[in-house]
Amino acid sequence: QSQLAESGGGLVQSGGSLRLSCTASGSMADLYAMGWFRQAPGKEREFVASINWSGITPHYADSVKGRFTISRDNAKNTLYLQMNSLKPEDTALYYCASREDALATYIISLYKYWGQGTQVTVAS
Repeated sequence: QSQLAESGGGLVQSGGSLRLSCTASGSMADLYAMGWFRQAPGKEREFVASINWSGITPHYADSVKGRFTISRDNAKNTLYLQMNSLKPEDTALYYCASREDALATYIISLYKYWGQGTQVTVAS
């Protein structure tokens, strides 16, 4: 069992930056692959970025590649998403998720544990 809690969302101007954090609790949380997903109003939840248990070989959606950076600190059981050069189309509720597997994936249905989400709003 793992519980996730996101923080760091807010309102930012276009071109600005935010850093999201996700703290995981529960046994073996540091061995799980984790990811960030987002859902804008009226749209389906979509993949943003993922990272395996060791923090090596992150993967990104094309829409955020070069602007967002996913990382993790297993000693703190915390996942991060550094978001730079934010655009209005990045506005969404951002969720972190983890799966009981060391390998990351972009497939939403393979993630078992989800946080409640943190809102990111980018003003134009």
